[in-house]
Amino acid sequence: MSSWNYAVTAHKPTNVTHSCVGNFTSPHELNLIIAKCTRIEIHLLTPQGLQAMVDVPIYGRIATVELFRPYGEAQDFLFIATERYKFCVLQWDAETSDLITRAMGDVSDRIGRPTDNGQIGIIDPDCRLIGLHLYDGLFKVIPFDNRGQLKEAFNIRLEELQVLDIKFLYGCSKPTIVVLYQDSKDARHVKTYEVALKEKDFVEGPWSQNNLDNGAGLIIPVPMPLGGVIIIGEETIVYCSATAFKAIPTRPSITRAYGRVDADGSRYLLSDHAGLLHLLVITHEKERVTGLKIELLGETSIASTISYLDNAFVFVGSNYGDSQLIKLNLQPDAKGSYVEVLERYVNLGPIVDFCVVDLERQGQGQVVTCSGAYKDGSLRIVRNGIGINEQASVELQGIKGMWSLRSSTDDLYDTFLVVSFISETRILAMNSDDELEETEIEGFDSQVQTLFCHDAVHNQLLQVTASSVRLVNSTSRDLCHDWKAPSGFSVNVATANATQVLLATGGGHLVYLDIGDGVLTEVKHAQLEYEVSCLDINPIGENSNSSQLAAVGMWTDMSVRIFSLPGLDLITKEHLGGEVIPRSVLLCAFEGVSYLLCALGDGHLFNFLLNLSTGELSDRKKVSLGTQPITLRTFSSKNTTHVFAASDRPTVIYSSNKKLLYSNVNLKEVSHMCPFNSAAFPDSLAIAKEDELTIGTIDDIQKLHIRTIPLGEQPRRIAHQEQSRTFAICCMKYGQSSTEESEMHFVRLLDDQTFEFISTYPLDTYEYGCSILSCTFADDSNSYYCLGTAYVLQEESEPSKGRILVFAVEDGKLQLIAEKETKGAVYSLNAFNGKLLAAINQKMQLYKWMLRDDGSRELQSECGHHGHIIALYVQTRGDFIVVGDLMKSINLLIYKHEEGAIEERARDHNANWMTAVEILDDDVYLGAENNFNIFTVRKNSEGATDEERGRLEVVGEYHLGEFINRFRHGSLVMRLPDSDVGQIPTVIYGTVNGVIGVIASLPHEQYLFLEKLQSNLVKVIKGVGV
Repeated sequence: MSSWNYAVTAHKPTNVTHSCVGNFTSPHELNLIIAKCTRIEIHLLTPQGLQAMVDVPIYGRIATVELFRPYGEAQDFLFIATERYKFCVLQWDAETSDLITRAMGDVSDRIGRPTDNGQIGIIDPDCRLIGLHLYDGLFKVIPFDNRGQLKEAFNIRLEELQVLDIKFLYGCSKPTIVVLYQDSKDARHVKTYEVALKEKDFVEGPWSQNNLDNGAGLIIPVPMPLGGVIIIGEETIVYCSATAFKAIPTRPSITRAYGRVDADGSRYLLSDHAGLLHLLVITHEKERVTGLKIELLGETSIASTISYLDNAFVFVGSNYGDSQLIKLNLQPDAKGSYVEVLERYVNLGPIVDFCVVDLERQGQGQVVTCSGAYKDGSLRIVRNGIGINEQASVELQGIKGMWSLRSSTDDLYDTFLVVSFISETRILAMNSDDELEETEIEGFDSQVQTLFCHDAVHNQLLQVTASSVRLVNSTSRDLCHDWKAPSGFSVNVATANATQVLLATGGGHLVYLDIGDGVLTEVKHAQLEYEVSCLDINPIGENSNSSQLAAVGMWTDMSVRIFSLPGLDLITKEHLGGEVIPRSVLLCAFEGVSYLLCALGDGHLFNFLLNLSTGELSDRKKVSLGTQPITLRTFSSKNTTHVFAASDRPTVIYSSNKKLLYSNVNLKEVSHMCPFNSAAFPDSLAIAKEDELTIGTIDDIQKLHIRTIPLGEQPRRIAHQEQSRTFAICCMKYGQSSTEESEMHFVRLLDDQTFEFISTYPLDTYEYGCSILSCTFADDSNSYYCLGTAYVLQEESEPSKGRILVFAVEDGKLQLIAEKETKGAVYSLNAFNGKLLAAINQKMQLYKWMLRDDGSRELQSECGHHGHIIALYVQTRGDFIVVGDLMKSINLLIYKHEEGAIEERARDHNANWMTAVEILDDDVYLGAENNFNIFTVRKNSEGATDEERGRLEVVGEYHLGEFINRFRHGSLVMRLPDSDVGQIPTVIYGTVNGVIGVIASLPHEQYLFLEKLQSNLVKVIKGVGV
């Protein structure tokens, strides 16, 4: 049963809604505070840039964020109000480096009509009161007492019902607000009111201004000595005060955000709906305003908020694209722009649609999202795994092995990187300019392939070649001693640690040597019945320099064996089964547990628990990491040991809570890897690919990696087709001509590896792409893309016509195979029993794929079902159809084959305005609605009466606080066949704020345990602002 579900966030919100700058963490530190819908981030301005200090969740969707400084305080406080009318005042405690809640409360009213234009929260510049406009016709006041504490709130009636903006004026003896409003005839005016705190009422203010620009929507209060306000319209900008009125025309634009540059308020940054950044300057002689000037600086993301930081650095927060840290330069660049983007902060929001695909065919899902809006639209490829940050690379072909060496035993850092080729060995080292250059170790034989290298005790280095083992002094780099292979035999495989060498020659001879000061001693020789394929003596016991056990992989009987050292007595023999030889063995310890890892030539990996005292192997497990041979190496990152498995699908093996986990590395094939912890590149890895050597650092182990494909237009729907290895997206491009804005809609075909456009199909004027999917039809083996559209005309409240277009991909081009006109918008398309199921306005319609006499194909209507307000979201499973309606929650329909008809089976009788639906299993369905909630309903098959069976009963409810646009089945982690975690079904969701989340259907016992844990956590942990 999928009734027990766990909702979890995989990627936090990235959509920046508010930002402000002030001295929050200390009187002398400048902070940038960013709100991302349900989270607050506090950053510190440092000479190196922005440094993140805290990132905390807020229980609620943030409506307003303001910094203020009460009377007598040395640093700022933070005021936050949420959409559900809760507020809190936060202060920074420098001693504990934590947020403390100074005040909190609820400012909701029992009755009142919530404002259409969003909540407004403002604070008087002299900190006498906080003003809130939450309900039409009411202005709520929270006064401060003279100690900076909040007193009881009260409402004042506000005559203006359609308020567009309210701000406090600067430099008034009594707190004064300025209100921008629209009257019943749609004209816009500005009024001022003084707030009389004793009388709890308004008094007519010092000035007002009627009949402003019809697009006026934003007030900017100007600090003293100038005072007054700037009113930003769509075609004019006006400066208004009791004594002056100045206006300038601008080119038509909608200003979304502003940021004040100077403390005296003479310069402002304005950003419009196209992402153009302007500088607005108030020209003045002393305190008399003489005019306004506006100048275009350049282009940024479409801003939702602008915060001027310091020294021409500006933070641009965005809802529709990546947020940016920019620098304003005094001189324009070659393109005439004064804006230089220093950093981009990835924002996935708004995720309008996404699909889960396994592009590398590796059993690991990647999410490809339609993100952003307008010009900031993009596709984002989100995958879980490990990123390698490349620090340096050099072209080198044919690398057969790599080892790092130190110049002395107690050195902290590696100096040499030994790179082995088929007939030579090269030694690279870091020079004084931190560059890799070729060097010599005289005692090494560089004319042959090296089989193994290691640092040895007594400041020595060890090199094993096919003919000898060479011990070299690391200071003088001269040869101290060498052990030669018996004549007629050559060394095939070798391994070593700081004091021991184990090697195997042809004919199954196993030889064990001890490393002394300047001398190699042959201690033991054993004859095995088969050839040896791989060896390891990595010390994981008490002694970090020597091992008591040796792991040996064998040819012929495909076994792995454990021998004792120094006696080379056989302790354990484990047959691996199958036809494939072990190519790499490794003794390793994770979190104090010892393991033997054994990798095969076909990409499979065995892991065993190893008993160090007895040498016994137990708890055998097998996973597939690729299809090519794997080589295993240990490396350390952040003081913990991990294992790197190099192959066609490089993987890092690590342990968490005593369980081995596997994480993909975002590199294509890796043939060899070794840790290279040099002074210039601490904690780095040297990685050999086909034709290059890379040095890079490794990212955090569990992290989502995001790749951006900028489109310059807004993607609205996406589908992937395995057969043609392509994506199809519905796009909307905004053209700005001089007279009016135009929209053009396209279907674009992209290659699923390079993400380049390979074909475009333009839609008609006014035609929107509403749904797209890749499907096959009965009696036709080809894959098709089906697109549902709507003609959106201004005079129609609902589209009265649309089309279904069926495309085939031929030679990388979209070919239109068939089209069908519909009597409305095709909101959803589903493949259904070899047919096509479409949701068209209020109706479900089923089409079959018919072959005409002339060999062409067409869609032919088979049956339908009426009875929805608007059927927006549809999912199918077998013969069941689940419909998410605009207003009427979830309906369950069934297709009857015999009658060729669709009938309603059950419905949820609650009124939910749906935003997405998905089927969890045969009986349980998942829905998301526009009050930011998710819920599950269950089909009541066992009901005694028809009425009971016809009711979908709600079995789960959860307030997520996020607007979900799409659910999809899938997972972001590697599904490993042997892990119990892999068997939990998961659904991924994407939201407007850029959140990617997962809903996992848990076994009941696990659910009950986690639910108990959750309720106990709530008792102990106090949230911010609570």
